[in-house]
Order: sequence, then C-alpha cells, then structure tokens
Amino acid sequence: MSDTTEIFDRLKEDHDRHRDLIDKLLETSGESEKREELFTELTKELKSHAAAEEQALYSTMLRKPPTTDETRHSVAEHDEIDEMLNDLAATDMSEGGWLTKFKKFAHDYRHHIDEEEEDHFPDFANYLDDEDQEHMREVFDRRKKEEKADAELTPEKKEEAKE
Repeated sequence: MSDTTEIFDRLKEDHDRHRDLIDKLLETSGESEKREELFTELTKELKSHAAAEEQALYSTMLRKPPTTDETRHSVAEHDEIDEMLNDLAATDMSEGGWLTKFKKFAHDYRHHIDEEEEDHFPDFANYLDDEDQEHMREVFDRRKKEEKADAELTPEKKEEAKE
C-alpha cells in the first residue's frame, strides 16, 4: 500500500475550512452582507469539494468492492447536503427559520465529515495502491478548481423550499 495521507490530508484541510465558515456563519444575524458573503463562499466550497471528492476519491473507492457501501452512503449524503444548501439559498435570511435550518444543516454536515474522517478514510486507506494515489492527486485539485469556478447558488423557488 502507498502512503495515502496526502489525499486524506487535503480533504481534511477542506473540512477544516468548512467548519470555520460554518462557525463564522453561526455568528451572523439577519440578512446581513456578511451572512450572504459567507453563505455564498460556503456553498461554492462545499459544492466544488463534493464534486472533486466524488471524482477523485469516491470513483476510486467504488472500484473496491469492500468499500462500495461506505462510498454510496457518503455520495448519498452529498446529495442531501446539496439539497439542504439549495433550500437555505431559497429561504429568506432575515427570517428566524433560516438560522434554524442552517443549524440543522451544520449539525448534519459536521456529522458527515466526522464520519468520513473517523470511519471512511481510515478504511479506504487499506485498499489504495500507488496508482490510485496518483489518480487522486491528479484529479482532486484540478476538479475542485474547475467546479468552484462553475459553482453557484441554486435556490429552489421559495414555494418549493422545504419547511
């Protein structure tokens, strides 16, 4: 097995940045410029991270039968996170309901990244070889940069937003 710490360290760096942005957002109130800026930044970070992570790491892990259940679980959670972000974008930030939704989102997202870091990444490391490591190194940063450039807030129509 190769030294797989590089890709996992890179993913954890992103997760730490996400935690920091969430903490900063929780300190904001109302429909402030700061809240809007932080939410836009968080959304672009999360969407680009998820797309790059799926293409670099999870596409690799789907080819490893012992890890396909964990991989599918994480990808499904990415879809749920994306839906929550879209719902938040469609909710008026000046309403108390926005912060309530954001707190639930923050809890669910932290659970997701803790699970990845504590359970999935150590397990995945057991199945990666040098070729996998090279693929992931090559793909992750390139895809994240491309995805971040294209990422945008995609709010649902307010009447379709989840309660």
